[in-house]
Amino acid sequence: MDLKLKKIDKSLNNPLPAYATEHAAGMDITSAGVDDIVLEPGTTGLIPTNLILEVPIGYEAQIRPRSGLALKHNIGIINSPGTIDADYRGELKILLTNFGKKPFTVKFGERIAQMIISKVEKAELVISEDLSDTTRSSGGFGHTGK
Repeated sequence: MDLKLKKIDKSLNNPLPAYATEHAAGMDITSAGVDDIVLEPGTTGLIPTNLILEVPIGYEAQIRPRSGLALKHNIGIINSPGTIDADYRGELKILLTNFGKKPFTVKFGERIAQMIISKVEKAELVISEDLSDTTRSSGGFGHTGK
């Protein structure tokens, strides 16, 4: 499948999204903040990527955290996974959150997130008085005792 994208500022040399390995599920997304962006502990910042995507109809782009940033620096994405809909044409920005105890600096070109392209199914809602029964039934959080 083709995923069209456009650089907003063509003079910025930020890396395009790319798969790090042959069998990687997600493409690495990089920061395009010209100046360093400091995330203080407990704060969330909107990190620019300098990219606009054209996600094909019937698909979404999911934005997920990078495990290395989470493990080493406690950096994550508060609304993970974030969804980029097929009809969105604004700049892709990443909501990075510093869950750690030290400031974290996001530098230009740094890999900050992963992007997965997923097929989307549309559901037709049907009101029904009769739903099938299951062994679990209405058992919720912790209902198995494990």
